[in-house]
Amino acid sequence: MAKNNPSKVASINLEGNLQRFINGDGKKNKGRHSEERYASFDYCFNHFQSFRQANTIKGIASQDRLQESCLQLGFYLASWGMLRGSSFLLEKSARNLVPLIEWVANCDKEYWAIDVDNYSDANIALLLKAKAEIKDVLGTHNNASDILATKIMLGVFGNIPAFDNFFMKAFGFFYCKGNQLKIISEFYRKPENKKVIDAWSDKIFTFDFFSGKETRLKYTKAKIVDMIGFIEGQRRTDLAKKKSTL
Repeated sequence: MAKNNPSKVASINLEGNLQRFINGDGKKNKGRHSEERYASFDYCFNHFQSFRQANTIKGIASQDRLQESCLQLGFYLASWGMLRGSSFLLEKSARNLVPLIEWVANCDKEYWAIDVDNYSDANIALLLKAKAEIKDVLGTHNNASDILATKIMLGVFGNIPAFDNFFMKAFGFFYCKGNQLKIISEFYRKPENKKVIDAWSDKIFTFDFFSGKETRLKYTKAKIVDMIGFIEGQRRTDLAKKKSTL
């Protein structure tokens, strides 16, 4: 049985966090709308999943789609904070992502079928394998972070939450390893959590880029968990800042 800080996870308000993700905070964050930042995930996910649905995954890196694949992934990563600060991607063009796109087009097909409701030991091993392969493709000399690797996996496959600072703060994590993925699995399998996550994953559909309206592609359960953890970590960070000014 995996162990973590039970008080952190037990105090997470799933419904409240999901509502805040959807509706925003009434200030700078306008929530989930087709022209707001959160929708960058939708357009990236739509792009890659369209090849899976058509059973033409290798076409992701075809000559006529390679540039689009690089740009879709690149803008999503930029929009979600991966092209700032000391990130090596900040010094690169979209063409730098070509080897990664080629990897996606030829990677283990099982990566596409994983979600938090099937985090078996075998599938957790596959997730860690995918993470390691992404880091290798990006160049060991670049020392790609777990944050970057998991954001890529979320945007392409939708099979894992992004292990960014907010998400890890919410769950009390410091890295992404097998034990942490087991904790996420246990978090999902709690009946009260499963009910909420399953319900939301059945009613949130990605936005279509051209119309701005919803598609028929649903958010994965891993994406729902990502949303819950992201908002929770953000909320706890804001609360800590307020306390420090008192």
